[in-house]
Parts: sequence; structure tokens; C-alpha cells
Amino acid sequence: MDILSTQNNTLPEGSQQLRTVPLVLKVAPKNTASELYKSEERFSLAMRGANDGLWDWDLEKDDVYYSPRWKSMLGYSEDELEHKLTTWETLVHPDDKDRVLEKIQDYLSGRANSFEVEMRMKHKNGHQIFVLSRALLVLREPDKKPTRLVGTHIDITERKKADVFNDKNAHVLEMIAMGRTAPEVYREIALMYEDRHPGLRCSMLELHGNKLLHGGAPSLPKEYCEAVHGLENGPSVGSCGTSTYTGKRVIVENIDTDPKWEKIKHVALPHGMRCCWSEPIKSSSGKVLGAFGMYYNHPAVPNKEESKDLTSAARLASIVMERDQAQKRIHSLAYTDGLTELPSRAYFYQKLEKTIRISDRYHRRFGLLYLDLDNFKSINDSLGHSTGDLLLKAIATRLKDACREDDFVARLSGDEFCIIVEGIDNYSTLNVAQRCLEAIAQPIELLSRKITPACSIGIAHYPDDGEDLSSLVKAADTSLYAAKENGRNQYTFYKPELTLKTEYRFQVEQYLREAIEKKQLTLVYQPQINVITGKIIGVEALSRWHHPVLGHVSPIYFIDTAERIGMIKPLTEWVLMTACRQAVTWKKHGFHNLHMAVNISPSHFIDKAIMPLIIHTIDETGIAPAELELEVTESVAQTDSRNLSIFKDLKDLGVKLAIDDFGTGYSSFSSLKHLNVDCLKIDKYFVDDMIADKKALTLISSMIEMGRNLGYKITAEGVETSEQFNVLKKIGCDNAQGYLFSKPVNANEISTLLEKQ
Repeated sequence: MDILSTQNNTLPEGSQQLRTVPLVLKVAPKNTASELYKSEERFSLAMRGANDGLWDWDLEKDDVYYSPRWKSMLGYSEDELEHKLTTWETLVHPDDKDRVLEKIQDYLSGRANSFEVEMRMKHKNGHQIFVLSRALLVLREPDKKPTRLVGTHIDITERKKADVFNDKNAHVLEMIAMGRTAPEVYREIALMYEDRHPGLRCSMLELHGNKLLHGGAPSLPKEYCEAVHGLENGPSVGSCGTSTYTGKRVIVENIDTDPKWEKIKHVALPHGMRCCWSEPIKSSSGKVLGAFGMYYNHPAVPNKEESKDLTSAARLASIVMERDQAQKRIHSLAYTDGLTELPSRAYFYQKLEKTIRISDRYHRRFGLLYLDLDNFKSINDSLGHSTGDLLLKAIATRLKDACREDDFVARLSGDEFCIIVEGIDNYSTLNVAQRCLEAIAQPIELLSRKITPACSIGIAHYPDDGEDLSSLVKAADTSLYAAKENGRNQYTFYKPELTLKTEYRFQVEQYLREAIEKKQLTLVYQPQINVITGKIIGVEALSRWHHPVLGHVSPIYFIDTAERIGMIKPLTEWVLMTACRQAVTWKKHGFHNLHMAVNISPSHFIDKAIMPLIIHTIDETGIAPAELELEVTESVAQTDSRNLSIFKDLKDLGVKLAIDDFGTGYSSFSSLKHLNVDCLKIDKYFVDDMIADKKALTLISSMIEMGRNLGYKITAEGVETSEQFNVLKKIGCDNAQGYLFSKPVNANEISTLLEKQ
């Protein structure tokens, strides 16, 4: 058989490209023997130049010729291996043999137009190589019968390894993009490089402060990973410890003899580790985040490929490590309160939901404490927010110390804290609450000021007081509000009736806003009587609210609500304007020398808008300034510069000023000399007891004497009996107000009283 010709059967010398155009072989007549020899020679040279191995299968004799290059690919010399098909069958991977033979049959039978297949073959030294085989059919003339199958082998092991590595690398990147956890990705990175370099073992360590923490090392012994976990890095702490300390690559050829491993080699050598190369893992900004280590069980230094992979492995790990640390920072910001370092509101709700699920599953009870500092706003207002922040940090520490290790303490916002108390069968919420009250009540010195804080606590239990998150929190919050209403600095357990009060409070807030905006409230007036003449010298305007759904709402309750929901200013504006218009109306009807007393809340009084409001009211209604008397409580009768300034401005305007509920607040007598007021109103609390209690009478007498010596008029509130009136008259009180003369009535009834007078 002669090879007549070859077409496109040569490649440039040294080329590793795969052939894309098959050889076309035909059987030639015998007179072309010399041409056949030359073709074979050219073909052999072409195969050698292309670095391909040649095989030639005689289909009729079932012999196979294997070229020297073909044998050398598998580690054999030219004189080894028999030229038989069984030789190939023993070398091809068992899992690939049937597939390859099937492709050959498809090509021989004409079911396939070409033959090209990849297979694994066994190298002489035992490892597997990947081979790409291509072949073409030699036909005999003239019957066109297939006689030979001639093909080539190309070693594509490196290409296959590169493909596998690239696939794994892409998989790692996909895991990073999908947000898989750092330990999962660390494992895949380590396995990827270990597969690339048989015998290699990889490790990733994270640097936290100056401590090395285990990140991922799937092929290293657990004992070794535990031994190095928590080590402090330094200039001679193994390869990774030194690398993270210096920020540079560290190559240790022999762990047993290298001084950098002297202190810790005893944890490596028993596990067969003999060399270690470490590359620092750095962030995008150059900060050292950890180290990537490569280990072999024999002394060695990295070759060119291993050195390159050490760099790329550390860079890949840096993506994961930097992302993981960023996520932890984000989680910390979201789930940790930045000021107190307690769990945040978001973390609290997450923990509460989990506790409810577990308690429901195992039929357990737990307690929820809702805690709020008493009068914290006044600390912020008087001492500044920086001092308030210092107090909150101290409170957080005290709460942690007062609770058990298993109790969950969180800061919700401002001065609000929540505590989840589990295992309440053996450790009741009452004990926790009592310990919290006592711990918080300890005096503390902040910025040279001694403060004695206090708190109120609401207590609810799962599932008794709420079977889901919202209802349980609402129950605890409701009981907290009850604790504050009951006097503060105490704890209150939830009761169902508290919910009714809370719902009522909510309704009051909703309806009151509408009532003030639409001016649906009314005014009544209570006369003030001159003790000597018995005549009406003025009236106090008092607001009343009767709602079609709520009915009569106590003024004490709705005025406090208006203050809380920020509606006290529009309410005061309406009262001022309505009362002053009524005073002017009475004056037009001939009732002269009456003053109109109107209460002003402390927060509104020190507001910078109070003076423009009073001036506008006077201008709008036409009331004489001297006929308007503003009543303020003792809390504003202080020597604060804002208070003094407003008192002065109002007096300059000609408006009268009265201190209401005198004797029950926190005013200092020394501050009275700084304030230019017209009247002191003695609280009903003293008047009620003055007949039966000599101390109360003594106090009233002293207040009257002091006030008159300072030039103030004295008005006694809550006078209900003639005996009280006569005593007040005897000790020199100027004016009286109370049910003895008239309860608060509407303007028409006051007109009737004035006419009778």
C-alpha cells in the first residue's frame, strides 16, 4: 500500500495548534514506491515538528504502529511497547475505552464524517495524561475498502488542567458574587490550588488585631488548625505570622530548620508539614487582612508556576476576606448600637422573633422588660447631649451587670432599653427588674456634676400577655407607661385593663388634634374674689372638652396630652384669643376693672414665639395689657436667663404675671427677687389642710407674709368653705378663688354674676 499524497498535513515547526484539516490518503500503484517513502518521511517529520505522536492501525492485520513520539508522551522509550491494539487498550483509561471505540466504529461505518476524541491515558510513572486523538481513513483502490486508520496524539494535559482550573476559578468567583459565606469560598479556593499542584495543602488565616484566626484549610489536620488559631503574629511566628507582621512574602524551605518556625514547629512536623510559603492577603487599600499559606510534605521552594499561583491565590482570597470584613462592619452598624455597643433595635426584634419561635415550640415562658429613663430630657436640655450620651453609656453598662449572662439587653432608641429574660421559672422577671432599678439609681458623676438617675420599667410575659412580637412589645410598652403614670422609678406588670387605658390615650391624642385644629373646645371661667370687698376682680379662663365619642375629657388629661403631642401652642393661642375677646366684650357691657387670667405652659412660656403671640393677641382683641394676667407654674420661676428676659419683656409690655400653684414646685425663694411678678397663687393643696393642720396654716401665713413683703398680691385657690375664707381674710390674703364662690361656668353665667354684683 502506498501513500499517494498528503494535503495540509504539516504545521509550522514547534506549533502546538490542533489540526483542523484532515489528511487525505489514497492507496497508490506499486511503481510509486519511492514517492511513498518520501511521503512517509515527510509525514513523520511533520508529526515530529508538530510535537504530535503518530499511530497507524492496520485494520486487516489488526496491528498498530506507535511512533517514538507517541511512546515518549507516555514515558516509554522507542523499543518499549508492542505494536498491538491491546497495548492501547491497557493504556487508555477504562472509563474512556468504550467511548473511543464507539467513535471509531461510527467513523469506519460512515455514521460519522470525521474522527476526533479526547481520552485519558496512563503514563509510565502512574499519573494520567489527557490526549487528543485525530485520525483519517486510508482506502484501497479501486474498491474503496478501508485498510488503515492513521492518526495523531497530542498531549493536552496542560490545556485540560488549565480548563479545569479556569472552571473552578469561575465557580469561586460565582460563589463570591452570590454572597456565599467566607469559609465556604475559602474551602473552594484551597481545593482549587491543591488540585492544580498534587501534594500541596493550602491554608487561609485572617488577621484580627494582631491575632491569627483560622479561615479555611480543608486538607490540613484539625489539630494543627486549632493550634495556630489565636496565635499573635510577629517577626518569627512561622511563615504566616511573619508574613502578616511584615506585609511581605515569606518562603520557608524547611520548617524543621528555619528559625521562624522554632517556637511552633512542634505543631507542624507531626502532621508531615516540611515547608511553608506564605503570601500576605491585602485589601484594595494595601492593609494586611491575613495570609495565604502553601504546604508540602517535603522541603521545597516554589517553582515559577507555584510562585505565580501563590500570588494569585492571595489576591483571590483578598476579595473574599475584604468583602467578609465589610459585611461584618455593615452587620455591626445595623445590629449594634453605636453609642452603647448593645444590640440595636433591629437585632432586638430579630432576637425576640427567634425567642418566640423557640418558646412556642417547647412551650416555654419568658419575660420582656421595657425600660425608660425618668426625666432624661431634662438632663439633655440642662447639661447637654454629650452628657446625656455619657449617661446612656453608663446605664448600658449597669444593665449588663445587673442581668444574667443569658439575658438579652438591647437599646431601642434614645433612653429606651429592652431586656429579654428567659428561664423565668427559676429566675423571675421581678428580680431582674428590681436589680435594674437599684443599679440605675446609683449616683454617678458626669462632667463634675453628680446625677442620680432613675427609670421606669414595664413587664410583660410570653405567651400570657402577647402571643406574637407586636402584641408582646405593646403589652410591655403599655405597662411602662402605667409605671410612669403611677409615679415613675418603679416597675409595673402588664394587666389587660392597661390596654384599655392605652387605647383611650391613643383616641384622645387622635381626636384632640382634630378638636384643636377645628376649635371644638370650649372655655369656662372661674371668678376671683377680693377677700375684703367680696367683689369679682377677675376671672381665670379654663378650657373644657366634651367629645361626642369620648364624652367629657378631664382638662388635666387633655392638656398633658396636648403638651406631649406638640399641640399645646395652637391650644394656647386659641384660649388666649377667645378669653381676651370675652374680656373686651364684658368691658363693653360695663364690667370694668376685670383682669383675664390665662395659663401658659412652661415649654410655651420660654419659647421665643411667646412675645409675638401676646402682642398679636393684644392688637387683635383690643384688650388692655394690664387686664391680661398670664399664669405660669413655679418651674419657670428660676434665675435662668431666658426666663428673666421673658418676664422683663412682658412686664415692659404692661401684662400682669402670676406664679400658679405656688409652694408645690421647685422654685427657689431667692429667685423671686429677680422676677417682677404681680401675684402668687397658693395651691389648693395647702388650703384643703389649713383648718385641720397647723403646719399647713403656718406655711400659708408665711407665704402670704413673704409675698406681701415682696410687693406681690396673694390669691388662694380651692376655697370651698366659709371657715377657710374667714381664716384667709384674717391672715391677710388678698384674693380667693374656689367653689365657695362659683365653680367654672360659661361666659353668660359670669355675666349674670357680674350683674348681680
